[in-house]
Amino acid sequence: MRQERQNSATFLPDFCNARTVFVVILLAELLAIVLTLAQPPYVDNRIYNLAMYSLFIEWVALSCTAVLCVSRRWLQQCSGHGAATISYVTTLLVTLVITELAWWVFNRETGYNFFRQGHTAFLLPIIGISAIVWAMALRYFYVQHQWRIRVASESEARFQALQSRIKPHFLFNCMNTIASLIRRNPALAEEVVEDLSDLFRASLQDSQRPSTLGDEIALCRRYLRIEQQRLGPRLNAVWQLAELPLDTPLPALSIQPLLEDAIYHGIEPLPDGGTITILGSLVQEGIRIIIENPFSQATSQSPARTGNRIAQDNVRQRLGSFFSHDDLLQVSQAEHS
Repeated sequence: MRQERQNSATFLPDFCNARTVFVVILLAELLAIVLTLAQPPYVDNRIYNLAMYSLFIEWVALSCTAVLCVSRRWLQQCSGHGAATISYVTTLLVTLVITELAWWVFNRETGYNFFRQGHTAFLLPIIGISAIVWAMALRYFYVQHQWRIRVASESEARFQALQSRIKPHFLFNCMNTIASLIRRNPALAEEVVEDLSDLFRASLQDSQRPSTLGDEIALCRRYLRIEQQRLGPRLNAVWQLAELPLDTPLPALSIQPLLEDAIYHGIEPLPDGGTITILGSLVQEGIRIIIENPFSQATSQSPARTGNRIAQDNVRQRLGSFFSHDDLLQVSQAEHS
């Protein structure tokens, strides 16, 4: 498991991140609006009060964020409960310091008693609000962290399920192909064994280690070489790849299962076979890879060829989890002529 999953202290977000700082500012302003609206109806100067609440709360929130940003690396070395306790106490201390400074500025230096209350009546509600808000924030961070761990665990399980899945009929066909080549062409039989070994190696590799586009293309070429030994002239493959960046990270076995489906549902049912075309191009969003194969509606309706689309669904989920984006895999059908 990764270190991030081992150390539960990482449930605290990165307070040095610009997005986190923006969220803190937004939530602080919402709190200032709520406190302003909660004032009695007879209170005057609501706009001025909102401005003062906003100034004070943003001051406290950004100061706490800065302290947590500086101490994040040290907090990550603590246990989950230790990090939560230290961060909770730290924010309360920062709130206390900022509150004392605000009391000094508004009441001792400017002479304007904004809160119209004594020192204790001014201090205790602010510390109480800070304690409640930060306790709720810690609970939210923890629940969100647990949800991310659960999603990652489910995604990893799906990754391993697909990587460890090689269809039995494909394995049996490979064994028969190797057996038929041993006597008439031992060298070619050895190449097929090596290609099959690479496929098994890819299916058993660590799911946490991403593959690359170059690795996936090389693996697909080996797979097609195995199938061409079995299907002979019935299977043709055409590669039309532009100058694609081969070091682009991809989840392992994200293309080969689609080629396997293209052969099983597109090439094998046709008496004369057909051609599979693999197209690659650069687009504004990144890389687009299109796999085209012949398709016959009549042969696809055979009970023996009715698929449950497990490979497509798994690849779609793997791509969505890897790139944090949905609908990266699209499938369409057209009648074979």
